[in-house]
Amino acid sequence: MDRVPVFVGIDYHPSVVQLCVKDAAGRDLGRARVGDSCEEIFQAVERFGQARRVAIEACCGAADLGEELADRYGWSVDLAHPGYVNRMRQTPDKSDLTDAQLLADLTRVGYLPKVWMAPHAVRELRLLVRHRQGLCNDRRDTKLRLRALLREQRVKEPPRPWTRPWLAWLKTSDAISAQGRWVLDEHLAHLEYTLARIKAAEAHLEQLTKGDQVVARLLEEPGIGRVTAWTLRAEIGRFDRFRNGRQLSRFCGLTPRNASSGKKQADAGLVKAGNPQLRAALIETAHRLARYVPRWKDMKQRLKGRGKSGSETAAAIANRWTRGLYHRMIAA
Repeated sequence: MDRVPVFVGIDYHPSVVQLCVKDAAGRDLGRARVGDSCEEIFQAVERFGQARRVAIEACCGAADLGEELADRYGWSVDLAHPGYVNRMRQTPDKSDLTDAQLLADLTRVGYLPKVWMAPHAVRELRLLVRHRQGLCNDRRDTKLRLRALLREQRVKEPPRPWTRPWLAWLKTSDAISAQGRWVLDEHLAHLEYTLARIKAAEAHLEQLTKGDQVVARLLEEPGIGRVTAWTLRAEIGRFDRFRNGRQLSRFCGLTPRNASSGKKQADAGLVKAGNPQLRAALIETAHRLARYVPRWKDMKQRLKGRGKSGSETAAAIANRWTRGLYHRMIAA
């Protein structure tokens, strides 16, 4: 006898998981609060029927849970975009149960706003790339604190900061007070430690991506270095999951947002979407392209001639270049 196909919504937390199970007609068949265990989730759902589709709101740990459920039990698991799911809510009230019910309903009727569930290897690469970026942010913040200390003590700096002569002056200058010197040495020690950790992270990334065909292909592109290639590989994952270049560019947060109403047609800046690190890497790539590649240098001059600012010009070049990159990566 065939089992009843059911649709499952899962509101995931590291300590407890709220389930809601619905049939094809939208009737609640059951609900349960179980531990963070695939076995407990499977047993709770199996009491009501065979899982046809399962929806989990994307959050930390959700992809690992979804991948394990799919691998072990053959379930069709989708991750849901939390922002879009929240906009579909018809009540200001929120609870784990209402979240699970909404997810089950959305996957049942085919309106679930899905998020790509990156494979394990891509998630591991993301972990390393974002760790490296965190170290770089720490390096930047330390440098800002150090120079703020110099301004606080009204110390006149030599030109060209962070060069070797500048650092040599910084380590030996007697224009800094005794306590200021102690704090400054602490910042310098932390900076050296952070730089060593960044180098270690980059060496680990180099080893991990050795033999990765996507990274190798990205490195063939003008203006693309190791860090940009790692970032694109980690955050985009697979280029063929997009239908066209425009969709990829929008995912990266590089396309203008339409703000038209009635007879008014207008743009409202870039879309508020995409990973900030990915978008920053592509904007930096656009600046390099506009400096060295004739095609993009010409485009920069045309846009500047029309009164566009430097940031608008870089965004436009990044948008156009990313669309072309999609077709080159698909063809490779």
